[in-house]
Amino acid sequence: MEVRRRHVQTPANAAGKGSGGGHSKVQASDALPLPIRHTNLLFSALFMASLVYLMRRWREKIRSSTPLHVVGLAEILAIFGLIASLIYLLSFFGIAFVQSVVSSNDEEEDFLPHSKTAAPSQCSLLGPTEVPSEKLPQEDEEIVSMVLAGKMPSYLLESKLGDCRRAAGIRRVALSRTTGRSLEGLPLDGFDYESILGQCCELPIGYVQLPVGIAGPLLLDGRQYYVPMATTEGCLVASTNRGCKAIGESGGAMSMVLRDGMTRAPAVRFPSACRAAELKAFMESPENFDTLSVIFNRSSRFARLQGVHCAIAGRNLYMRFTCSTGDAMGMNMVSKGVQTVLDFLQNDFPDMDVITISGNFCSDKKPAAVNWIEGRGKSVVCEAVIKEEVVKRVLKTNVESLVELNTIKNLAGSAVAGSLGGFNAHASNIVSAIFIATGQDPAQNVESSHCITMLEAINDGRDLHISVTMPSIEVGTVGGGTQLVSQAACLDLLGVKGSNVSTPGANARLLATVVAGGVLAGELSLLSAQAAGHLVKSHMKYNRSTKDITKSAA
Repeated sequence: MEVRRRHVQTPANAAGKGSGGGHSKVQASDALPLPIRHTNLLFSALFMASLVYLMRRWREKIRSSTPLHVVGLAEILAIFGLIASLIYLLSFFGIAFVQSVVSSNDEEEDFLPHSKTAAPSQCSLLGPTEVPSEKLPQEDEEIVSMVLAGKMPSYLLESKLGDCRRAAGIRRVALSRTTGRSLEGLPLDGFDYESILGQCCELPIGYVQLPVGIAGPLLLDGRQYYVPMATTEGCLVASTNRGCKAIGESGGAMSMVLRDGMTRAPAVRFPSACRAAELKAFMESPENFDTLSVIFNRSSRFARLQGVHCAIAGRNLYMRFTCSTGDAMGMNMVSKGVQTVLDFLQNDFPDMDVITISGNFCSDKKPAAVNWIEGRGKSVVCEAVIKEEVVKRVLKTNVESLVELNTIKNLAGSAVAGSLGGFNAHASNIVSAIFIATGQDPAQNVESSHCITMLEAINDGRDLHISVTMPSIEVGTVGGGTQLVSQAACLDLLGVKGSNVSTPGANARLLATVVAGGVLAGELSLLSAQAAGHLVKSHMKYNRSTKDITKSAA
């Protein structure tokens, strides 16, 4: 039976293909049709051999008083080899001038304006494009006309103009004229568009303003944190702030990171289910783990393979890789490591057909039992003991009512609803607000909000023990939106900005515990409001503004 082979295209291969059948950009590593490491080794050896030979020949000429400019065929070849290898090595290691000489045939390169910002790659989803070779007009109005006429693709404005703010403004005007809709209320100025180029958002036309509130101080593990929350929901920050107050007046909360590992699960297909089972046995065998971990770990300085768990559906195999990712959230890091392992496996399993790098057994941005049970990202438990006096004075209720409400609502009610990871009051509220404020991926709120809230009466029923267990908090303090100015300021407020030099991963784990601590405070306050019957009253007070927003905007 003929087996169809599909190989996952690597970023290097993808970058080498032009759109619409165009030519690809010349790279230094294209000098020879060999693997990059072999090409590098060959040119390095050529450089050293040529240099050593010429130095020895010139030393002999100096000793024998022979003119240096008198050269033979061997010396000419050595000089040629020295120059060629030097150009290759300089080009490979990124000197722009030499690289531009090597790639002088790239027509589009000569057309790009000089800019400190890297030009974004063309999005294949937008289709092939004919780019005018003549010089762009100086006036914005003329460029808008080109965009409207289809002569200038909107997504190429940044690379052609070399000015991200100007590109966003031109795109905005063109969009307004195309749709006939005014974008007057959407701010344009006051944002650094270069900071998002090629990494956070494409085709920008402005930015959305979100208020950021502060809940705290949250006394967690002996330290105080002021938790930034970006939200448009009234009462949310105030309620979480009240929970922080109750926790602080009762001695604080304690947290523990139970697991720390990001996952990615490629899907591969074999000619038969038995063949898929053979790879499953290979992947899960302890004898093969050391080999797999070496292959995986060499893809990154921080990625460290922790384990592989496989599942079979017919002749399809799903391999769930778990690895530590330092202070990054780690999706790209683990994907790169997985691709390296797949390339390695292809040699021993040539009939393996790679369907996708992500087969949804990961599982990313979707509610899934595998995340609820096995965890994904950071698995955290956070607890506090709230004194009886604080429950009555700050939370305006009593311990018995809170325990009963949690059992009927969060445990039994969620079970009746068939909830998956939703045994809580509103964990998603706090997770989303902190995620947006600190530059996390808001879509990962889906699995990051998995939480079970437990309440118990202790000390003869006088005090309240409350805990939240969250198995899949997916956060990072480097990469993505964390590097934007506003989001970086919120991370700095928590003391977790950037990577932790001494202990890689410590900042991301600390951020995960702060998220869990915020959820603990939010759960405590909302349950208290419902137990006391204050929920509707507070929302009517804070969520029903009588202001004329049109006058406020004006």
